[in-house]
Amino acid sequence: MREFLLLLHLAGVIVWLGGMFFAHFCLRPVAAGQLPPPQRLPLLAAVLGRFFVAVVVAIAAILLSGFARLAHLGFAQAPLHWHLMAGLGLLMAAIFALIIVRHYPRLRAGVAAGDWPAAGNAMNGIRQWVATNLALGGLTLLVATLGSRFAA
Repeated sequence: MREFLLLLHLAGVIVWLGGMFFAHFCLRPVAAGQLPPPQRLPLLAAVLGRFFVAVVVAIAAILLSGFARLAHLGFAQAPLHWHLMAGLGLLMAAIFALIIVRHYPRLRAGVAAGDWPAAGNAMNGIRQWVATNLALGGLTLLVATLGSRFAA
């Protein structure tokens, strides 16, 4: 069971972080460089809509598997870096919730109305929060892989 939970956890992390990296560093810059807002923003809204469904599943897999492993070991017995990973993961999930609840609906509304400045502002907000989550994801990977080295 431990290996299955780890597989589930890592699969979720790969989908979420890999997708954010791809969207932020590959898709968005190329779309911004080659497409005007009336073409770029509907494309990004549609791509993000599909990606966000996958992220919801990934977050569920990450949180369920992570907390299942914590509970199995016992929260009090778990190493400090496991608790740090859990805290960072919850923060990242909260940021994703902010994107879904606040920024993504504004992007979709701007696209639907053809209000490109509003849609662009919403997309910029999403971009900034994704960059924040990417940085937190990198920190979480550091904690996950090197955290035990710093335990007392």
